[in-house]
Amino acid sequence: MIKGFLFDLDGVLVDTAVFHYQAWKRMANDRGFDIDEHFNETLKGISRMASLDAILEKGKVVLSDEEKVRLATQKNAWYLEMVQNMTEKDVLPGVLVFLKLAKSMGIKIALGSASKNAGIILEKTNIMHFFDAIIDGNLVSKSKPDPEVFLKGALSLGLENEECLVFEDAAAGIEAAHAASMKAVGIGNLRDLPKADFLYQSFEGLNINELIL
Repeated sequence: MIKGFLFDLDGVLVDTAVFHYQAWKRMANDRGFDIDEHFNETLKGISRMASLDAILEKGKVVLSDEEKVRLATQKNAWYLEMVQNMTEKDVLPGVLVFLKLAKSMGIKIALGSASKNAGIILEKTNIMHFFDAIIDGNLVSKSKPDPEVFLKGALSLGLENEECLVFEDAAAGIEAAHAASMKAVGIGNLRDLPKADFLYQSFEGLNINELIL
């Protein structure tokens, strides 16, 4: 029986993915090339530096490690400018109702995200209080599909891996969940998440009992 939920952040609980896209696109444009929304989908679930490497490879741009750090820092500053204006209204449809229900049922809740800005986002959107543990990009060294973030999530909740259920919007996240011996709920569409154990367009109308039994 499932006793814990592990949530990705961007695209699952809140829609900050568009902020990442706008910031990365601005960075690419400054370097003389462009990225589109389709390419941006391939960046979901991976770390900031891994995303930067993929973007620079696409633009055929070679930089020193020092310059990469500078660009990543600048991109994050642009991203945070947009995050500062977030409120509870930016929580995706159905998420608040689902979190309240899970909490009332005694299900433990953790965040499992590559984002290093997770704490700021959870505070701005007023959902921090739902979480028993926060595992984010500041606490892991490996990006999804490596299962590190979910393994640490289960450990932080005091649960066995098989007792946890992952909520993800990225194929890399689904793969990471399976690598951790966890089932995964895909939030999105079948084309992007063919390996999800459960699939929903959003949290609206999601049956929590179907997931935990």
